[in-house]
Amino acid sequence: MQAKKIKKIAKEVIKFEINALNFLKRNINESFSNIVRIILNCKNGKIIISGVGKSGIIARKWAATFSSTGTPSFFLDATNASHGDMGQITSNDIVILISNSGESDELKNIIQYASRNKNITLIGITSKKDSILYKNSDASFLMPSIKEAGPENIVPTSSTTNQLALGDAIAISCMKFKNFTKYDFKKFHPSGTLSIKLKTVGDLMMKGRKLPVVKENAKMKKALKIINDKKLGVLIIKNENGDTTGIITDGDLRRITQKYKKFEDLSLKKVMKRNPITIGVDVLAATALSIMNLKKITSLCVHKEKRRKKTIGLIHMHDILKSNIS
Repeated sequence: MQAKKIKKIAKEVIKFEINALNFLKRNINESFSNIVRIILNCKNGKIIISGVGKSGIIARKWAATFSSTGTPSFFLDATNASHGDMGQITSNDIVILISNSGESDELKNIIQYASRNKNITLIGITSKKDSILYKNSDASFLMPSIKEAGPENIVPTSSTTNQLALGDAIAISCMKFKNFTKYDFKKFHPSGTLSIKLKTVGDLMMKGRKLPVVKENAKMKKALKIINDKKLGVLIIKNENGDTTGIITDGDLRRITQKYKKFEDLSLKKVMKRNPITIGVDVLAATALSIMNLKKITSLCVHKEKRRKKTIGLIHMHDILKSNIS
């Protein structure tokens, strides 16, 4: 019986919040579009977001979501703003204040400060049209008046769910108009799961002096020294023009030493594998790993654009696996 009652309460809370979101959806109007336009047109200033209590927690989430989707912003603690942190707000900034009542005492000093400076744009997010915040904002969004999910309509639940959803809607709108892609997202989330999946061959390849390169007219004796020094199990062989003409792996070396008695004086050009498999620098590392598994090899030469014979790096299976790509 108790479990049944608990489930009923949970479903009622979720129903309240779904209803609140439906009200919010119907309230998306020109005011919303105007806020998005103002944020998109902010070129020389900062986006500063503040709120008090539960709205303050939502404001932190807005700032974090904006910043991670290409709209740099930060959270301003409303209490600290009245004790020196107001100096963080400067000309050309956009200040977004979130307050269900629009009357929070801690926000009044920020409202007054922004109103005195004509070069600061104040955006108010509130559900009260007659509030100080709504009346003094340069742009505003009137949140729908809804019932909170908790008893007596006193616990901020449905209202904060709506605030959270509104912030996401603004952030994603700005993101799409800025053509912010998953590759831009990757730059801001270098340790995230998505970023790992989006790592390219260029992110993981070896280049420069680390590459095991040798001229095709060199002898096997030199090849053995280089492959032992580099410890990569492969040699990239180039001609006089710097074009990659072949490769030799440590497996090839074993077969060559077994086949030829005087292998040390052999020219690499005679025994190398011609036309090695190569991959573009911008291809996903996961794709490179798939090719290696399919071809039963451990490394690929890397080229840029369509210049397949100009090797600029080497991608090794071990480096891909170490990056948790599978």
